[in-house]
Amino acid sequence: MNRYDYILVGSGLYSGVINYLARREGKKCLVIEKREHIGGNVYCEDIEGIHVHKYGAHIFHTSNKKVWNFVNSLVEFNRYTNSPIANYKGEIYNMPFNMNTFNKMWGVRTPAEAKARIDEQRASVQGEPRNLEEQAIKLVGTDIYRKLVKGYTEKQWGRDCKDLPSFIIKRLPVRFTYDNNYFNDAYQGIPIGGYNVLIGKLFEGADIETGVDFLEHREKYMAMGDKVVYTGAIDAYYDFCLGKLEYRTVRFETEVLDMENYQGVAVVNYTDRETPYTRVIEHKHFEFGTQPKTVISREYSTDWKEGMEPYYPVNDEKNQALYQEYAKKAESENKVIFGGRLGEYKYYDMDKVIESAMRMWEKIR
Repeated sequence: MNRYDYILVGSGLYSGVINYLARREGKKCLVIEKREHIGGNVYCEDIEGIHVHKYGAHIFHTSNKKVWNFVNSLVEFNRYTNSPIANYKGEIYNMPFNMNTFNKMWGVRTPAEAKARIDEQRASVQGEPRNLEEQAIKLVGTDIYRKLVKGYTEKQWGRDCKDLPSFIIKRLPVRFTYDNNYFNDAYQGIPIGGYNVLIGKLFEGADIETGVDFLEHREKYMAMGDKVVYTGAIDAYYDFCLGKLEYRTVRFETEVLDMENYQGVAVVNYTDRETPYTRVIEHKHFEFGTQPKTVISREYSTDWKEGMEPYYPVNDEKNQALYQEYAKKAESENKVIFGGRLGEYKYYDMDKVIESAMRMWEKIR
């Protein structure tokens, strides 16, 4: 039986960074992946010569120069800038909320006019917001909330905004400039050749087993390594002994269209409640594709049930309290390290996952 320094459970970015840094120091790693491919949710599928983001749009952005330099040492990134639009019953608005949005919504032309309009509408919520609806109105006013926040948020969470806690929307990006760049980060882009190129570099030199459920063969794999880096769901690791954490998941309908350009932009959010999907992704625009056909994915947000892929932790007090109980159990482990979005029950952007893995490596190396 092989002896490994690290058994890496899951093959997303967290495990990939640990593998890369460990291999650089001559360590031996075994990767156990439940799916039939490596890469976690950043995995891309090649359809009609287009790198299709199989598990939803992944746009790399960061202000952490160390992380940016790290990923660029592995692959080259293009200059893609995220500039999504919102479709409310056929009306098109720029996002994040900026002067282009306000001009379309109200006909205002100056920041002073836009601020005055928002301030006037915000005044309808007095005192501390009691729910997400009041919180959003206090941040952006009633018109923007009604057209661009309410329907999208209710589809995403599967419940009315009045029934969601206010802390889910602590802030909404509002800009009083004509700037459609969604992110404020210093760096952003997409790996040239797609994310599989980055994943391939991160897992270079590892032994990899796909289509294997670590938890079904736990004893066997635990005995094969000195340390286990577990990036699956923390409650599943403990056989749900304290109860089940809640997640939201996303269902995708992907379609090949016999046209060059379907929507003219990579991401369109559908913000009315009646449209069943939350957004449509046109994948070729991430890499400025000129292929004769195009591939789109419609995203449907839904409650997670066993057997589905868990995507987003449900960020409410009840689930956070339960996670803290599991985290206490995890602290007593001397062989197992929990990391990543599911292992830490945290909604992580890609750069933050890489940051977290780098910090962990400094502790365990």
